[in-house]
Formats: sequence, structure tokens, C-alpha cells
Amino acid sequence: MTDRLSITSPWPAYEWPQGKQSAALLSVDVDAHSPFLWSLRDSVPERLAGMEMRNFGPRTGLYRLLDLFARYGFKGSFYVPGFVAETNPEILPAILERGHEVGLHGYFHEIVADASDAEFTGALEASFELFVKQTGQAPVGFRSPAWELTPHMLREIRRLGLAYDSSLSGFDHPYEVDGIVELPVQWAVDDAIFFKFEGGGRDKWTMQPGGAILQDWMREWRAQHRFGGLFTLTVHDWISGRAQRIALLEELFDAIKAEPTAWVAMACEIAAHHAGSVNYGRFAVAATIPEAIGPRRFGQSHG
Repeated sequence: MTDRLSITSPWPAYEWPQGKQSAALLSVDVDAHSPFLWSLRDSVPERLAGMEMRNFGPRTGLYRLLDLFARYGFKGSFYVPGFVAETNPEILPAILERGHEVGLHGYFHEIVADASDAEFTGALEASFELFVKQTGQAPVGFRSPAWELTPHMLREIRRLGLAYDSSLSGFDHPYEVDGIVELPVQWAVDDAIFFKFEGGGRDKWTMQPGGAILQDWMREWRAQHRFGGLFTLTVHDWISGRAQRIALLEELFDAIKAEPTAWVAMACEIAAHHAGSVNYGRFAVAATIPEAIGPRRFGQSHG
């Protein structure tokens, strides 16, 4: 067992289940075509490339990822927009039948900056209702599309009785925001920012070489284990379900599997551990938005 690194911090060390030094949350955002349609909203052009690229996810990519998890004996958390579940009603049951968790991820993958409070509430309630209808059980977790939250969203998550959110990055282990258990994410271990490439002039950057990304993910995983943190990997069905991405994930999973003191668990399990452990209350923060600095800028005339 590698000695856990100590850091000078006013916060105590996070405590995992006995015998475990860190945790790994392996998550899949089953976005398929929902972000594409949300970005267009009122007018969808008669072009097939973008849709077909994303349709690879629910047709093939998702099932390759499910098979990958099964080969390693890992259980993961799959976040599915309501519209994806509506148009592919076989997806939620298929994930649950393999022992994984399904969580809420908006209805049309609504981007927070483009949606009102009322739209968020409507999307949350509609997706919750659809999940119950398709699975016979209520989801316990939420992940916001594009990882953004507002105080209103937190209040609505609490109102629906969800056990946790996984959208923010204030710590690199579980904590609480306004009483909601938060399982942090990190852009550096999200496949979309490196491998999302759709063509047609929509892209803002080029696809990155997989070998370099694997090296960085390996470093993050090993360092998080040494620090005793939570390694949250986020991949997408239509991106990491491709053959070369599966091969990349196999190398990462080999490293995680080889470490017996790493706890690979679903988000619902990690949230339950946090809520029932000595960690609860130690890492509680408020969802506060500071006032604008405009009136306080130095050198400005105030009349």
C-alpha cells in the first residue's frame, strides 16, 4: 500500500471505508443526440453526419462500454438525458440489468445558461417521472449537463429527494453544498474535451492524441490515490464507445484493478458512504454567489 500523501490544509483528511485509500467513480454520460438537438433547438438542418455520429452511442458505443465494465467487474454510474431514454426505451433497463446505476442528466441536455429556472424544474420533474415509468424505481442522483448549477437547481434537487449531485469541483473528494452531497467532477478526466470532434465547422479545437491523454489520466488516477481522493472519470457513449477509446480505457482499468486499496463504486454507493460517515458535515459549504465587484473597482469615480 502506498503511503497517503499529507497536505497542509485546514480541512481534515477524507475517510474512506476500512481498508480503502481512495475511490474511483467510473461514469458514463449517455448523451447520444440530445446536446446536438439542444444546440439547434428550433431548426434542425437536413444533414445526417452529426446525428449518425451520435447515434453510434445508443446503437453500439453504450453496449461496448457495458461489456468493458463487465470484463473488469466494475459497476458504474450512467447519466441519461430524459429525451435519450424516451427515444431509446431499452437503454435504462439494459443498464440496470447489468447492475449499474442510472442517474438524471436533464431532459434535452439543457445548458444552464440557456434555460430558465422554470425550464429546469420542468425538465427535472419530467425526467424523474420518465425514469420511474421505465424502470419502476426512482433515481437517486443528478448530474447537470455541462456541469453547471444554480442555487435554484440545488433547491429543486433537494425538493425531489435526490441523494446527491455530481456537477461541481470544489473538492476532489465528496462534500456538501447547501446540504446536498456533491460528488466532484473534473474536466481533465472527461473524454469530450479531448476527443469530441464532429466536423462541419462546428468544432472549436482538434482531436487530441489518445496516448497523451491516457498518460495524463494515469497520472491523475495515481496521484488521486496517493492523496486519498476521488477519481471521477467521465466518458460518453458516442465518443468512448469507439474501438480505440475502449482500448485506452482497458489500460486505465488495468491500473485501477491492480490496486486493492482503491474502492471502485457507483456514485450512489459513494454518496451513501459520505452521508453515513464521519465525513458528513466536515466538508459542508454554502452555495453563495458573491456580489458584483463593479462599484468597488479601484480608480473609478463614484460621483
